[in-house]
Amino acid sequence: MLEPAYQADVVIVGAGVAGLSAAHRLTSAGVTTAVLEAAPCVGGRMSTEKVDGFRLDRIGQLLSTAYPELRLTPGLDALVLRPFAPGVLLHSDGRHHRAGAQTGAGGARGALHAVRALASAPAKSAPRTGAPLGTAVDQARLGAALTRLAGMPVERLLSRPELPAGQALAARGVPARTIDGFLRPLLAALLCDPDLTTSSRCADLALRAFACGRLCLPEGGAEMLPELLARALPPGTVHTGVRVTSVSTSKVTTAEHGEIRCRAVLLATDARDAAELLPGLRVPDFHPLTLVHHTTDDPPATGASLLLDADRGGPVAHTAIVSAVDPTRAPAGRALITSTVLGRPPVDLDTAVRIHLSRLYGTPTHRWETLAVHHTPEAVPAMRPPHDLRRPVRLLAGLYVCGDHRDTSTVQGALHSGHRASTAILTDLGASGSMHRADPLPTTEAA
Repeated sequence: MLEPAYQADVVIVGAGVAGLSAAHRLTSAGVTTAVLEAAPCVGGRMSTEKVDGFRLDRIGQLLSTAYPELRLTPGLDALVLRPFAPGVLLHSDGRHHRAGAQTGAGGARGALHAVRALASAPAKSAPRTGAPLGTAVDQARLGAALTRLAGMPVERLLSRPELPAGQALAARGVPARTIDGFLRPLLAALLCDPDLTTSSRCADLALRAFACGRLCLPEGGAEMLPELLARALPPGTVHTGVRVTSVSTSKVTTAEHGEIRCRAVLLATDARDAAELLPGLRVPDFHPLTLVHHTTDDPPATGASLLLDADRGGPVAHTAIVSAVDPTRAPAGRALITSTVLGRPPVDLDTAVRIHLSRLYGTPTHRWETLAVHHTPEAVPAMRPPHDLRRPVRLLAGLYVCGDHRDTSTVQGALHSGHRASTAILTDLGASGSMHRADPLPTTEAA
């Protein structure tokens, strides 16, 4: 009996970075692929709003130059990463303290530099034992811990005992003042988890990336990652405005164009949408996140630093003059300040944020203009222990799933899950090229 005619070898549902990165690896292997996206544009949560010449991210996840998949993913060759000033700037007790990592200082030396506090007070001032990183001994211990993480193979790191991050750090002998003054605000910025309930293995990976690389932003906004991936795919691969209503191992059903036949289906949506199409898939808890964007023509003097609140003295977990990091995000002569609020936002959000930012930056903020407030209730999947960082991407032959909810809830995790899923699909299809002459897909808007 002859096989039925297929319209694509693989149909990918969802055009976020996980699905688009998988599409690149499949098409590069000669496998005909169709990416279907319900929204009018690609990117999912990695979107950027344009307002009067400003580029305003909706979630604004931080990237690291140490993320391997940013180098390994086909289609991201043109991605430009804009680094923050080395390390981070900590606000504590009315003062700024820099925990600075040096570019190019790899290995142990780089990790040690990453935790040396350089108080912004005049040099003649005596160092205070209450500074965010604690005493010189505390700093040395933290430096040694980050040195070990920086040099530890990932697989060995993932085999360590797993606890909530806060408990694991305390069990390793890290002083409470160092946890609260540096590691808690840092991990809040990296993982959106100020309570340190994240799996210690995920936290270790985040700290390892911090020790080995530089925090950075994509030039032009978060949307540039999915847009670059989509543009580099063969014409006609991505179809937007197509809502999938059901899936199986050999077809997807869409609301607009009926059935599309295929040899395999990859679900690359967020966790909740994936569970709606495949009941039984686990939906994790999420960390809510709110981004508040302000502009002024008289910015603070912190430059391109990522500013963290070690005192937890208000709603803002971290903030930055992002136009100093990436000038393409604001028109000439204007500064864009983006601040992140974790958890449930306060009732009078803008006022509370302005008051807090005035303390953090040490400058009046009442004349700053609010450009946008973006609240995302399900911004980042929670990774509480036990957390499987390599959740299966192959559900059964012909049906696969990927996304940050299958790996780590970072851009690195999303890209890596797409890598794992495409590898599984190619292994199961067992072919280096297309296995049929595809019938044309229904005409849809290409991204």
